[in-house]
Amino acid sequence: MPFPRASQALARFTVLDLTRVRAGPTCVRQLADWGANVVKIEPPPDPDSGEALGGPRNGSDFQNLHRNKRGMTLNLKAPGGFAAFRRMVKRADVVVENFRPDVKERLGIDYASLRTINSRIILASISGFGQDGPYRDRPGFDQIAQGMGGLMSVTGEPGRGPMRVGIPVADLTAGLFCALGIMVALLEREQSGEGQQVETSLLQAQIAMLDFQAARWLYHGEVPKQAGNDHPTSIPTGVFKTADGHINIATTGHAIWERMCRAIGAEPMLQNPDYATGKDRSKNRQAVNAEIDTYLAGRSSVEWVEILNKAGVPCGPIYSVDQVFADPQVKHLQLDWSIETNDDRGTLHVVGEPVSLSRTPTRLAAPPPHLGQHTDEVLAEFGFTAGEIEQLKQAKVV
Repeated sequence: MPFPRASQALARFTVLDLTRVRAGPTCVRQLADWGANVVKIEPPPDPDSGEALGGPRNGSDFQNLHRNKRGMTLNLKAPGGFAAFRRMVKRADVVVENFRPDVKERLGIDYASLRTINSRIILASISGFGQDGPYRDRPGFDQIAQGMGGLMSVTGEPGRGPMRVGIPVADLTAGLFCALGIMVALLEREQSGEGQQVETSLLQAQIAMLDFQAARWLYHGEVPKQAGNDHPTSIPTGVFKTADGHINIATTGHAIWERMCRAIGAEPMLQNPDYATGKDRSKNRQAVNAEIDTYLAGRSSVEWVEILNKAGVPCGPIYSVDQVFADPQVKHLQLDWSIETNDDRGTLHVVGEPVSLSRTPTRLAAPPPHLGQHTDEVLAEFGFTAGEIEQLKQAKVV
């Protein structure tokens, strides 16, 4: 039975996935979720290697990252394994890897080498700091990129020291940017007929995600500081206390400021000269926030969210993760994907794609593969005979 595709959008492309841990798998997950023929290539089992990078294979992290792929084993360090990989490259469209640059060159899977095999191949590479430059050989890690990329300097409360973000934002965004680069390269190849190398790094991705905070420095020479739960420039925007908890309110612009004050019964704040302009409110943010809290103290979070949204003031609850997936709008958006695995994993739940296409939608078509689950099937599709596959097995290459 043919392997089920998640979508028909990218069904004509074949991707060889050499990635591990998070940034690379995040990239390839985008391609797999849109129907690309993704083959996850992993080393054969090694009893002396310990637990694989990225945590337990049946853990939630691995399962969430590797759905909609087939899996095979192949030892790229063995001559027979590397020769088999070269044969596969001839028929592939994309190779994705996130080794350190020196490892890629040592294995012989750099772009110059792969291009001699297939001039249409696209090699996508994610590193910690870039494929060249003074830090090229440093090992990359999300939190290191968060620190070097400036994110930790603008996260957290003033005076409390640097603070990491609660998700691996550098890893995730590097993966997303890499997937975007692959899409662009595939589109360009339709005109030129030539492949190319796509490169990004955790550091580049993190700096790009600074967005307006980076622009404040580049354009105005202003070094952004920590602002805690307050928006750096639009005040009052942040977390406010209610009778039974906290809510987020965003009052960007004077019109919304006026709406907010009237909705919570704080008309006197509109007459306070210290709050007359956005600049004044930013300067006096602590007093503004404290006064808003006094008006919100009389009602529950649910009540205020209803009142403020009805008044046209951006507002929302602050959920724990379990509450996120219980929200009716989140349920409507179908971000909890599930599939029966027919093995000891039972019903598998993963985070769904946040993008929808009207004609070629995506779905959870297949659970993550077991180690080497599709080795024979994949090799046969790439033109290996039964005898050749058996030889690879005897040599412990697969």
